[in-house]
Amino acid sequence: MIIGITGTNGAGKGTVVEYLAEKGFTHYSVRAELIEEIKRRGMPVERPSMRMVGDDLRAANGPGYFVERFVALAKERGETDIVMESLRSIGEVEKLHELGGILFAVDADRKLRYERSVARGSDTDKVGFDTWVAEEEREWHNTAAHEMNVPAVMAMADYTIANNGTVEKLRAQVDRALATIHKEG
Repeated sequence: MIIGITGTNGAGKGTVVEYLAEKGFTHYSVRAELIEEIKRRGMPVERPSMRMVGDDLRAANGPGYFVERFVALAKERGETDIVMESLRSIGEVEKLHELGGILFAVDADRKLRYERSVARGSDTDKVGFDTWVAEEEREWHNTAAHEMNVPAVMAMADYTIANNGTVEKLRAQVDRALATIHKEG
């Protein structure tokens, strides 16, 4: 099974991925790939760099680049259940669906998401609330298939998970989605 994860910043995408990994899924991260490329290019590890490098890679290699790359790596390694974290472009989701994958969207209240982002202490999250909101919204209004457009990608989700509660409630939502997938499959 191929699952893609999208969602707003700090919504709990990583927590969903960790839970799926506990269930035997192999984790592939767009964010980790971007950070590696940003460092290779000698750029600062911050949200604007991530957006620019991600758009560059998708423009150069096709809008579904990360999905194609991760699925190819999984096939090469003999992995059948994979989860791809941080899909943020329409082209990625189109490729995911073309390959038979399923998209989970994770969202939560904005203030809660900001608090979670600050708490995780990532280099890309060391900004004030207004800057964090402005950077997030720059990822929301692009129209090219290779550019970030989180709301449009979330609208393409097969399952949407609201993460305003406990980790246990989040896991229960993931379990319900997986049960539905298995029932339909």
